[in-house]
Amino acid sequence: LKERESRVWFLMEATGVYNQELAYYLVGEGEQVSIQLANKVKNFSRSLNTKSKTDLMDAEVIAQLGLERKVAAWKPPSDKMRQIRSLGREYSELREKRSRIKNQLHALEKAYQTSPKILQRHQRQKAFYTDLMEEVEVELKMIIQEDEFLREKMRRLKTIPGVGFMTLIIVIGETQGFSLIRNSRQMVSYAGLDVVEKQSGKSRGKSHISKKGNRFIRRALFMPSLCALKHNEPLKDFYKRLAERKPVKKIAVTAVSRKLLILTYTLWKNDTTFDPNYRSKAA
Repeated sequence: LKERESRVWFLMEATGVYNQELAYYLVGEGEQVSIQLANKVKNFSRSLNTKSKTDLMDAEVIAQLGLERKVAAWKPPSDKMRQIRSLGREYSELREKRSRIKNQLHALEKAYQTSPKILQRHQRQKAFYTDLMEEVEVELKMIIQEDEFLREKMRRLKTIPGVGFMTLIIVIGETQGFSLIRNSRQMVSYAGLDVVEKQSGKSRGKSHISKKGNRFIRRALFMPSLCALKHNEPLKDFYKRLAERKPVKKIAVTAVSRKLLILTYTLWKNDTTFDPNYRSKAA
């Protein structure tokens, strides 16, 4: 027991793909690894009143964080989940590139006497990214189709009005099939959709979402949230009630994104399908 309690923990800061090689190696050797978010390390460093910044000092800060705080062990995703996440991120990046080209193309079409050859090249770029996106989506559908567990989970999730296959894929891939999520509150925080309030005495600042979370999930949910306002009656009613009280409509759209995320998580965990009359039945 003493030997187990005195085992060394390896703490590291999440640095995109650059910490993965070491993390996978250490876990493969049976070591305890904990990966900390960069903003968490940064905030902890501020509490130490650290003014200088060097690699050695950063290492000391992370080590002290591990000694003073309770840290969770990092669990690497399965090969399939890692593949789904990688393909989902590739799709997101291709979509962003296509969106930029579409905006440029729209501006060129409205500009005075734009060269037809310039327009043609932009149109080819747009078609190129569209073809790549379709290729990635086909590959992902094959992965889901070949796995009975994922196929059944996706069948249930796709009953949510306004939420498409790729949105679900990105949410599932980024959360490792919700394996690291304990409750809906943690899910919202992980996506950076949690509300931050500023209040001191009688002074009350504006509330906003933290955005200190997974950007892929937030971006994937934005368009489905707009789509849900047309096709998802419960969320449409929720949006109307909130929009009447909020001066900025985007706040209400963000709240819909949060609702969609919680709904996706709930259906996955409970193995249920979407029921638009759930509230009325419960009453």
